[in-house]
Amino acid sequence: MKTSLRLAVITAALATFGADAHAQETIRIGLVAPFSGPYADYGKQMEAGMKVYMRQHGDSVAGKKVEILVRDTSGANPEVAKRLTQELVARDKVDFLAGYGFTPDALAAAPVAQQSRTPLVILNAAGSVIPSKSNYVTRVSMTIAQNSAPMASWALKNGIRKVVTLVADFNPGIDAEKAFKSTFVAGGGQVVETIRVPLRSPELGPYVQRLKDARPDAVFLWVPSGEHTISFMKHYRERGLAAAGIKIIATGDLTDEQVLPAMGDAALGVITTFHYSAAHDSALNKAFVKGFTEVAPQSGMPNFMGAAAYDGMAAIYSVAKSLNGKIDGEKAMGLLKGMKLDSPRGPITIDAATRDIVQTVYVRKVEKVNGKLANVEFDKFPNVKDPGL
Repeated sequence: MKTSLRLAVITAALATFGADAHAQETIRIGLVAPFSGPYADYGKQMEAGMKVYMRQHGDSVAGKKVEILVRDTSGANPEVAKRLTQELVARDKVDFLAGYGFTPDALAAAPVAQQSRTPLVILNAAGSVIPSKSNYVTRVSMTIAQNSAPMASWALKNGIRKVVTLVADFNPGIDAEKAFKSTFVAGGGQVVETIRVPLRSPELGPYVQRLKDARPDAVFLWVPSGEHTISFMKHYRERGLAAAGIKIIATGDLTDEQVLPAMGDAALGVITTFHYSAAHDSALNKAFVKGFTEVAPQSGMPNFMGAAAYDGMAAIYSVAKSLNGKIDGEKAMGLLKGMKLDSPRGPITIDAATRDIVQTVYVRKVEKVNGKLANVEFDKFPNVKDPGL
């Protein structure tokens, strides 16, 4: 063997040994999410939420330091998400995977979690189907259908009878459309038109004009929080839908705390159903919001992704304590099934059968609180599961 080749082999062996030794001294969490591009706030919210929990509860658990390894997908990129997940498992020897901003990314990562027996904690991706794709996936965020069906129930109780649905044309949007329509039509409502818009095109002007021409009582909306929601509110205002008496009913993605300031007063009065609001009135949420603004002062208020990341860390710490720091994928998943946690959003449970989130869905209205726009809760649907579409 040539000297240079021998040195390369030795160096590689030492690097692997070093990684393995370091992994034994730490609990490593691979955080896969967008940290650049138009959805960079997704990753920033998640990382900050995790760090708030660590700040409150310490950066060690079961005698081991907790380490977060950040990996950037730059958006909805399933190929990139899968590659980063594979690298975290094979090279970085992570104990847990977490994050995943979009359903296609989570679906791409699920087989990697299954093959490697690495627990994967979803902190946002909201397609109903995700946990069924691997026995090693759990979710502490939400499903879109879980938030959409209660909106239909509320609309029916409040005199809304004719609706146009407008959703992003991929799994979560279709879940939203189906869940809303199923509940709304079963209760006597009428969906006069269904509109699906491309995920990668935030220009919604022509679609907003279409729904105005249909003259419904309201539009039910689901598009990803960010460019799409800002674009919708801009065209809703400019094309005179409010003046035409067309109400907006939506899941809380529309009035996410990160985009509310950009929407301005046009968002006042918008009704949404959602599982988290930074204005939620509890001691734990107040402490979380305070911690978030201290950990990430440039990120504004925490949103639902920050809250889910906080809860994801609570779940990981609980598992690590129970296993005395010796993480075994199958044992970890056994502990996550049925886990109950106190969350900034209220009490939550991970369903033992589906490994999915069970939580309260709140009805909120955008109001001004201390001069700032906020999602103020005024009604709720407790213990909501995904409707199982």
